[in-house]
Amino acid sequence: MGVACSHRPAKSMRLAVPAIDPAALAGWDPHAAVMEFDGATMGTRWRARFAAPAQLDLPRLTRAIDAMLGEIVAEMSHWAPDSLISRFNRAPAGRWLALPPDFATVMAAALDVAAKSDGAFDPAIGALVDLWGYGPVSRPQPPDAAAIDVAAAQGGCRQLRFDPHARRLQRLGEVQLDLSGIAKGYAVDRLSAVLAAHDVRHSLVEIGGEYVGRGLRPDGDPWWVELETPGALAAPIRVALHQHAVATSGDYVRGRHTIDPRTGRPVAHALAVSVVHASAMLADAWATALGVAEPDEMMALAEAHSLMVRALLRRRDGVSEWISPALAALVAG
Repeated sequence: MGVACSHRPAKSMRLAVPAIDPAALAGWDPHAAVMEFDGATMGTRWRARFAAPAQLDLPRLTRAIDAMLGEIVAEMSHWAPDSLISRFNRAPAGRWLALPPDFATVMAAALDVAAKSDGAFDPAIGALVDLWGYGPVSRPQPPDAAAIDVAAAQGGCRQLRFDPHARRLQRLGEVQLDLSGIAKGYAVDRLSAVLAAHDVRHSLVEIGGEYVGRGLRPDGDPWWVELETPGALAAPIRVALHQHAVATSGDYVRGRHTIDPRTGRPVAHALAVSVVHASAMLADAWATALGVAEPDEMMALAEAHSLMVRALLRRRDGVSEWISPALAALVAG
């Protein structure tokens, strides 16, 4: 999650400014009109703010966005009983499922982050999510320890077989997919790509608090996004999102709903973990993984993979802030 800003940052604000990619300047028009529109998707809202090219066909662009988001929901929403992911979760063990390109892209990235994070992120956590009542069906009481252990033992991406070249996926047991920790980020990337395909090269797009910025505003400023900072626990940080994305995982809005796939239980230490990345899909997945990992493990993972991270972590003596070296190198003030 993040807070978009439409004005210049205050001097007291900490700023993170990645190096400007020359691609951010292509087609920049200081006289372009800034437009903003939005819609509903994935149980939340999508928003786009952009410098409009002179010949923009807005109805055509809106139809393309709606079609793209509809396809992602139809493939990857475990809240929709007729979605592809829901059908996969009901299929007999051992059956191969052919994957559309979007699903295969997300699956490959999810399994890669799962491997690199030593299982702190896992796309096959659906049974645990449902057991805790964080999925489509709510639960009045938390599950007992025995049920948690059984679900954790039966699930996990070790129970999947993925063939990226043939774009097919197989479940080896009663494992259940849940792509909630990565699919929204992918949808933000695709939303930005749809705009670019309609010659909208300078934009800030969002779905449910995850952002992608491309190019510059007509006034020459980047698209500024403030990292989510609950209360006054740390000085705010605003990021210049030219050719970058940001995603945040935390429990300050919805409560402690992030499950550690390795233990089957929600984590309590991560108040908010923000990741800035070139890909919203990977920012989304890494924010989830780092929010699951214990603080020392989280810091080691972020440094090992050169990730730009700001974390607010609960300690015995209160909440502390940690900024990874990759992000600290960009922060001034």
